[in-house]
Amino acid sequence: MKRVTMLTVIGLIWATGSLASDVMRMAVTTSFHNSGLAEVLLPELRKDLDLEVQLLVVGTGQALKLGEAGDVDAILVHSKTAEEAFVESGYGTHRRQIMYNDFVFIGPSTDPAGLSDMETAVQSLQNIAEAEATFVSRGDDSGTHKKELSLWEDANLDPGSFDRWYNAVGAGMGAALNTASAMDAYILSDRASWLNFGNKGDLALLFSGDPVLFNQYAFLPVNPARHDHVKADLTDKLEDWLTSDRAKELIDSHTIDGETLFVFNAQPAD
Repeated sequence: MKRVTMLTVIGLIWATGSLASDVMRMAVTTSFHNSGLAEVLLPELRKDLDLEVQLLVVGTGQALKLGEAGDVDAILVHSKTAEEAFVESGYGTHRRQIMYNDFVFIGPSTDPAGLSDMETAVQSLQNIAEAEATFVSRGDDSGTHKKELSLWEDANLDPGSFDRWYNAVGAGMGAALNTASAMDAYILSDRASWLNFGNKGDLALLFSGDPVLFNQYAFLPVNPARHDHVKADLTDKLEDWLTSDRAKELIDSHTIDGETLFVFNAQPAD
């Protein structure tokens, strides 16, 4: 297996220039940021609540670690098993579904591994491995990376045994897509990041629609019983807003070229 070394960057994103009356910090996935949805939600959130939400943009695994350390007040991520473990370990007070989209397989428009003819995600990965077609993995313990690894496991294949056609880049979704474009490679992406990606090159969306590719995003407040400095009152305000009709309107209407990036499906807290 070939590993491409890249620098993983934690980005601190400010919604607007000057600070609002209240300020809090939330760790979010790179796919949430790369989709452009943050740029839609944060200004409206500030208008409605006079609340500034500073985003630390990282993979799901790193976001959970920031929550465990009390470095953020809340997290918004997309890996249910890891999220449930976070809550069960007492680091988060609860898990609240917010929205969903799906994972998709991107690859060269020539499709040498024949993904466009496949019926399942597992078959798609088996074809890539059999053809030893160039593949880029996030390799960063993100929600997308966790999903990719679970799919390889379902296919009875171990990425640790793969040859140089498999490239783990240790990077966010945008950087990984850039690498796939440069290498003319296959990659697993969330749909929103792919639609908002500007450097498509000769890549195309080749496979989607398998129910196993469902991609749920959830909000988890950091537990103030573990870290008494976290701003639980502001986190409550943010959660109420993210699960409101106002957020539903903004999330459901965020489209690129007529395609919806996320679907609002807020549910009662787990």
